[in-house]
Amino acid sequence: MPSEQTFESLVEEYSTEIFAYLWRLMGEVTSAEDCLQETFLRAFRAYARFEPHGSVRAWLYKIATNVARTQRRRDSRLVNQEIAFDVERIPGDFSILDEIEKRETLAAVAAAVKQLPHKQRTALLLRKYQGLSYAEISASLGGTEDAARANVYQALKRLRAILLSPQT
Repeated sequence: MPSEQTFESLVEEYSTEIFAYLWRLMGEVTSAEDCLQETFLRAFRAYARFEPHGSVRAWLYKIATNVARTQRRRDSRLVNQEIAFDVERIPGDFSILDEIEKRETLAAVAAAVKQLPHKQRTALLLRKYQGLSYAEISASLGGTEDAARANVYQALKRLRAILLSPQT
């Protein structure tokens, strides 16, 4: 059992960032809320078996990722949902763009992210929007840090290609 940290304090500390991750992954508030509840329910059940040397944060992201994957399989209506992004979290200066251009840009990015393979999309969201280290991503998704780094790299490369390709 993790040292000195109650499960309740874990929920308080991580629920906001895990919810934001699930919201981006699921594209819908209600589904993200359901997944968040299921994530902490599963974490509570497994809390006594958690290895103290591991990262609690990465462990919670791994559970959240698995819950979201299961939910998406069960809920085919989410296939066409948009991935949610915060304008403030996207690098770059949007001050010269008006609101319509911002929305078009965000819609294009969201559509491009939806085209990524699951592992690349998940690794990208964990790195760029949740701020996880490659070690935490590898612990969350399984695999090595090099694999996590490669998934993020390939996701960015594929996004560039999608976004820079001429629209037909």
